[in-house]
Amino acid sequence: MSPSAFELPCSEACERNKDVILAVLQDCLSASREVLEIGSGTGQHAVHFAGAMPWLRWQTSEYPGELGAVRAWRAAHPLLNLPEPLELDVLGDWPAIGCDAVFSANTLHIMGWDAVQAFFAGVGRLLAAGGVLAVYGPFNYGGEFTSASNRQFDSRLRARDPRSGVRDFEAIQTLAAAAGLLPRADHAMPANNRLLVWHTA
Repeated sequence: MSPSAFELPCSEACERNKDVILAVLQDCLSASREVLEIGSGTGQHAVHFAGAMPWLRWQTSEYPGELGAVRAWRAAHPLLNLPEPLELDVLGDWPAIGCDAVFSANTLHIMGWDAVQAFFAGVGRLLAAGGVLAVYGPFNYGGEFTSASNRQFDSRLRARDPRSGVRDFEAIQTLAAAAGLLPRADHAMPANNRLLVWHTA
């Protein structure tokens, strides 16, 4: 029997932001067919997005040994376009998969900077011409926090792991450019978050 919803690992943030993220993805992924989600977390986003965008094959992935929650959500919400999740450590060897889009939410501020660099380098290798990268989360602009809450969030992140923290948009854009990714959109989102979109030429 599939686990019921109340037994599933649940992120309240995912429940709050899934619809506003979906509204952007439905536009920027309208021509895509194969999406790799990096850092799928609980799997809530994947279930919601795959269900709402049936033209996409939504490939989840998570750090090795952390696939349990994604598998539970997938089992509770079986979808033909939501295959078995993959193990993916951005600092290691990436799975040999074909995709024309990559999505990631609330990951870059959790990773160390070396992993952020590996993330963009890996996406640049993975995506061919016409590919799309969409990244959701908080970002600084001009070296400044965009809100007091983001400053506080950054302090909590760094107290837990000094390698983490809210990333500067300009530094992220430098990595994206080096990976052959061109800026397409920067969407303001609720709770002082952004949804950044790039594409490959």
